[in-house]
Amino acid sequence: MSDILHSPVVDGIDIWNRDDMEPRIREILDRTVRNRAKGPYAAKTDEEVIAMLTRYFTAEGLEAVAISDVFRLAGGASKEQFAFTLRHGEDETGERLVLRMDPLEAISQTCRGREAQIHQAFVDILPVASVRSVDADGEILGQPAIILGFVLGVTEPTQGTGHGFSGIGTRYDDWSAKLTPQFIDALAQVHRFDWRAADLSFYAAPQPGTRQAAIWQVNWWSQVWWDGVVQPVALLTYVERWLRENAPVCEHPVMTHSDLRLGNFMFEEPSGKFTAVLDWELAHIGDFHEDIAWAIQRLFGTWTEDGDFLVCGLIPRGDFFRAYEDASGNRIDPVKLRYYEVLNAYKCAVIDLGQAMRAATQSNNHQDIILTWLGSAGAVFLEQLVTLIREA
Repeated sequence: MSDILHSPVVDGIDIWNRDDMEPRIREILDRTVRNRAKGPYAAKTDEEVIAMLTRYFTAEGLEAVAISDVFRLAGGASKEQFAFTLRHGEDETGERLVLRMDPLEAISQTCRGREAQIHQAFVDILPVASVRSVDADGEILGQPAIILGFVLGVTEPTQGTGHGFSGIGTRYDDWSAKLTPQFIDALAQVHRFDWRAADLSFYAAPQPGTRQAAIWQVNWWSQVWWDGVVQPVALLTYVERWLRENAPVCEHPVMTHSDLRLGNFMFEEPSGKFTAVLDWELAHIGDFHEDIAWAIQRLFGTWTEDGDFLVCGLIPRGDFFRAYEDASGNRIDPVKLRYYEVLNAYKCAVIDLGQAMRAATQSNNHQDIILTWLGSAGAVFLEQLVTLIREA
């Protein structure tokens, strides 16, 4: 071990330097630790939401602000989300919007400023909700939040046999013929996006032709683990070392969505047309293999009656790879793909066994029961890590 730790730095990247991380991610993680002692956190009531939004829009300069039709949105274990109608001045029609705000602590600690910027960057490329306002650090609302335009649609067929939490377990059946091409196109569009020409001041890009894209992710999620660990898990320590020692070079960093899967796109019925690509909070500039590895996770897939695995409940694995390569022009490297399968399983284990458990035990989230339930999924990812590394 000591020989490895003192091995010379190659390509300018020190794989053991835990401080090598996107600056904004570092800020968010440090803020999480500082705020942890402010709990417990209670779910916001409708009256509290109305008061917060009235204060916010008044501070924006609107007059005679009226907030109505507040409705808590289901789904997710990360943010508090409310639909509401904003009226002000002589406006009698009103504007239907969605408030998406951070609880004190969640399964993933991310930045609403980054989320706003990536929505705005893709508004003319993919169906995404428009950004009405953002309070990146909660200076007015009291907690970080983004306010988005309300989008109609469903995340799973209203008629069907498979329905599940956060989309997991969803069966698309006959809908897959309509949804699959759009899903593939969305992935390709994200990876072809010219992030250098966009206003992404909350983001930083890893150095091309180095291992920094991978190491930044290892440092992000290992920091989440060590900041929030409730019960040490020896396997996760071993996997972190494996991820550092096997980090691949990323020649051409691209924008990655990092959570594009079943349950994170909306469509309209009966056309099947996508109305929104959701949950961009984990987006970053990195290696496209990370998104492909995320989509093919067993947790996000389903099996046909013949036992064939469908990526995100839509398409067989081999067909998915061919369709993605045709749409994007990228060529999938099986070694890099396996690396990011390990990284993503590690990330999920950290979320389930670390951050979710920490937030629940501190009572710092509005969904303690769901977060505690997620802990039971941690063993699934530990088993996957053993299998993936054994086969690598």
